[in-house]
Amino acid sequence: MEVEIELKGKKLFLETGFLAKQADGSVIVKFGDTHVLCTVVSEKNPKENLDFVPLTVDYQEKAYAAGKIPGGFFKREGKPSDREVLISRIIDRPIRPLFPEGFNYETQGIASVLSYGDENIADILSIIGISAALTISDIPFEGPVGAVRVGRIEDSFVVNPDNEEIEKSELNLVVAGTELAVTMVEGGGNEISEETLTEALKFAHEYIKQIVKFQKELQNKIGKQKRALLTKNEENSKLKEIVLKTVADKIESALFVKSKQERQQAINELLNETITSLNTDEIRNKIYNDPAKDLTAEITKIFEKILEEKIRNNILEKGLRVDGRGPDEIRPITCKIGILPRVHGSAIFTRGETQALVATTLGTSEDEQKIDSLEGEAFKTFMLHYNFLPFSVGEVKPLRGPGRREIGHGYLAERALSYVIPPKEEFPYTIRVVSDILESNGSSSMATVCGATLSLMDAGVPIKAPVAGVAMGLIQQQDKTVILTDILGMEDHYGDMDFKVAGTQNGITAFQMDVKIAGITYEIFEKALQQAKKARLHILQKMAEVISEPKKELSPFAPRIYTLQVKPEKIRDIIGVGGKVIKGIIEETGVKIDIQDKEGIVRIASTNEASAIKAIEIIKGITQEAEIGRIYMGKVTKIVDFGAFVEILPGVEGLLHISQIAEKRIQKVSDVLKLGEQIPVKVIEIDELGRPRLSRKEALRVTENKA
Repeated sequence: MEVEIELKGKKLFLETGFLAKQADGSVIVKFGDTHVLCTVVSEKNPKENLDFVPLTVDYQEKAYAAGKIPGGFFKREGKPSDREVLISRIIDRPIRPLFPEGFNYETQGIASVLSYGDENIADILSIIGISAALTISDIPFEGPVGAVRVGRIEDSFVVNPDNEEIEKSELNLVVAGTELAVTMVEGGGNEISEETLTEALKFAHEYIKQIVKFQKELQNKIGKQKRALLTKNEENSKLKEIVLKTVADKIESALFVKSKQERQQAINELLNETITSLNTDEIRNKIYNDPAKDLTAEITKIFEKILEEKIRNNILEKGLRVDGRGPDEIRPITCKIGILPRVHGSAIFTRGETQALVATTLGTSEDEQKIDSLEGEAFKTFMLHYNFLPFSVGEVKPLRGPGRREIGHGYLAERALSYVIPPKEEFPYTIRVVSDILESNGSSSMATVCGATLSLMDAGVPIKAPVAGVAMGLIQQQDKTVILTDILGMEDHYGDMDFKVAGTQNGITAFQMDVKIAGITYEIFEKALQQAKKARLHILQKMAEVISEPKKELSPFAPRIYTLQVKPEKIRDIIGVGGKVIKGIIEETGVKIDIQDKEGIVRIASTNEASAIKAIEIIKGITQEAEIGRIYMGKVTKIVDFGAFVEILPGVEGLLHISQIAEKRIQKVSDVLKLGEQIPVKVIEIDELGRPRLSRKEALRVTENKA
């Protein structure tokens, strides 16, 4: 079975019933030469006592899809690349909120790229494909979800820009949503305005509606009957009433403890007291007529629900948050730079109880990250890595490699800063920024953006403008809505939206929005953006009080990179036969040398300025060319009947004709010149092959006149 829709002048196909028929839902999505197989499978029995949807989404790129063989020793795909992890998250986020409440069935979606074209759309097709597979399956799902990428070229929006168009675009935005509302936004832009971002969402949603309708068409033709969820014991109203009465007078005081750890301790103590006082034979008999029934799990669940309602109602009714702030207030901010003496740039950014230690390291082209993807081989000169350390939230966990969340947060911060990083031609360094989260109570990725900006400026990286970020939240209930600035972890957990916005004084550079409700209106989106802008400008001002522009000097421990431009044909002289010359320069001076032979660019890197200058002088000597009219002290390298050959520069010889040796006529060259003798010569001509003609007598005339 196949359905199709036209999108950007090409056919978008959904096909099912041919591949992976044992999955609960299976769809292959085709657009041009890009084909993605999307499957979903859900366990038939629920997991007990879960407070989240047990959904896993995996996106995988097969090397054969682009006609390639994987690199490495094993010649097969290994662990997911960062790109695969990031796309897995993009698929997961708009789909997760659309499972019904109480859906506790282990579910897995897999999107496999089978053929990779130039359309730059595999991630978008994967969102559509997983949504379509869920929609036609028997798995309960309140979709479908549509998705598009939006670019902006010369003030016009472009849907699903290809690789060539994305290079010209000032905006790269992925939008997903249902027929009624947008549910997920992620992307970056070159300091775009809040108004432009809102218009981009409206533009995207028109296409999303078509894609949702397209999936419903397939569902109507072949969709399975949705399975009934196994009913679980409903929340006992009698027990809830008893729990509520027990905690009513105490929960408010526990909630409004200012410190996160003390607040959590007060909440935990109240919960434990409640369990101890209510998990008794008397209450068990009263509720279930069963003295053996353990009520711990039920009491905990009811307590959590009461806690959530209390937090939300306080914000909606009183405009009061658990730490005492108003809805649009930002927590206290402190910034410090230059705190680590041996690193090239460092900063601490603290906002409330969220703290990031950020370090910048400058390297050479040898430190660039090589990326081998379906699109081909590429090199990254700017990297930002985010580490979430367990002690930051008072937990004990083994230290492993970065998880999906860490990769996602790091990429968001990297994207926010990538628009202000200077091009390699202006600042020829490889830049690595590492953010270690030392404390966390909400918005650590945005703290990373702020700390990274401070660290880069401390390192002397000439960024285009400082960047700051803030996370916005939302509490919505019936006709009441409150937008929150700089959300806490608890407000993220119990709230309806997590909207991260980063940018400069002039505009937005990165954004990421996820909602837990069916969607938000454009009015709420616009208000959140304006509230975020006000917060961003406040944070930038606080940062500027510590450092307002990049330092003029690099750290003494950072390499100095010097750039020389030479004629491309001279590169072979610098390298020498078998690399003999360049190896000799490196051994003699201890520098690193990077050569771009096509452009004739030579970069010398060293932490020792004297060594770098010495290497530069050697290379200048090798690449120097003879100038007409200039006098050189040359060495006689060969004597012949008609004259002599004289080396005037390293590797550059010229002919000194017998008639140009002296003022008077000479019979034999050897009567005047000796092999190896140093003599002054003047360049009087350079032939079409670049060979200089020399004159000793003219050089002597100049010398005598000066005397």
